[in-house]
Amino acid sequence: MSATEIAIRDEEFYLNGKPTYEGREYQGHKIQGLLMNSRMVQGIFDDLNPDTVERWKYPDTGKWDPERNTREFLAAMPEWKRHGLLAFTINVQGGSPQGYSQQQPWHNSGWDAEGRLRPGYEDRLLRILRRADELGMAVILGYFYFGQDQRLKDERAVLRAVDTMTRWVLDHGFRNVLVEVNNECNVRYDHEILQPRRVHELIERVKGIRANGRRLYAGTSYGGGTVPGEDVCRVSDFLLIHGNGVSDPNRIAEMVRQCRKLKSYRPMPILFNEDDHFDFDRPKNNMRAAVGEYASWGYFDPGESNYRDGYQCPPVNWGINTPRKQTFFESVAEITGADPGEKR
Repeated sequence: MSATEIAIRDEEFYLNGKPTYEGREYQGHKIQGLLMNSRMVQGIFDDLNPDTVERWKYPDTGKWDPERNTREFLAAMPEWKRHGLLAFTINVQGGSPQGYSQQQPWHNSGWDAEGRLRPGYEDRLLRILRRADELGMAVILGYFYFGQDQRLKDERAVLRAVDTMTRWVLDHGFRNVLVEVNNECNVRYDHEILQPRRVHELIERVKGIRANGRRLYAGTSYGGGTVPGEDVCRVSDFLLIHGNGVSDPNRIAEMVRQCRKLKSYRPMPILFNEDDHFDFDRPKNNMRAAVGEYASWGYFDPGESNYRDGYQCPPVNWGINTPRKQTFFESVAEITGADPGEKR
């Protein structure tokens, strides 16, 4: 039986029957009901292309090791939670292991060509979801990523993958999972059903699958600076938006207001689950702008001095080991009222 259950009531997220950050306000802004999060999409990463796998080797061993990656992810999770982070995004097809990429020759897909879940990915994901459940954390589970969706041979395989993953989560009894059908649906997807005009069909498909009277909450995200389309808004349980490329915090606030002005909008949570802007030590930044409009915010870390020190880029150090990571987690703790020194 799942220990952690996420629910949505109007614009608020609930965990185990109580609103997140219950009673919390920060600088006059309501925090209760938000879901502060981070993009940790590479927790089950692997590379099935022998020509590129060497790029991700660990400096101390000279080899890439997907099991080590997941073990170290699991070990880091309690520290994230102590700082007030209640959710993270993980993706069956990961994200760019370089942070940003024009071409993606690596093969990081938990799906085979027919849309079946690969056993190694399944095992690593299961361990992460179980640990999140134990810790009282929610997981934003992404199914597809552009640059890797072509690994599935046709639309039938995409539909099989959606059905398989959704039933897998429900059959394992997880109640702490939110579904992001695909990351940035308006960016370079090969399959038409993963593109903006039709992706709402997959959101409805996820919502239509039930087990023991339960279904999963679902939505999808758009590229940085883009407000969801009306069809997606109409069928979504929550709205996912991205702040990549948005350097003006005022635009972040405007995006949230635009979401609430959509004709198909009704009270539901709005959350950023990817934003590559920081300035956490400044009074005005993207995270504070989102919170000021009552939207959750998610950190995207492509790295600082070199791409391998970010959460996006294998071999990942999943700890809070760089100044940027430290200031992010300190800001989350400050906003949410968490006490990182308190052991849970």
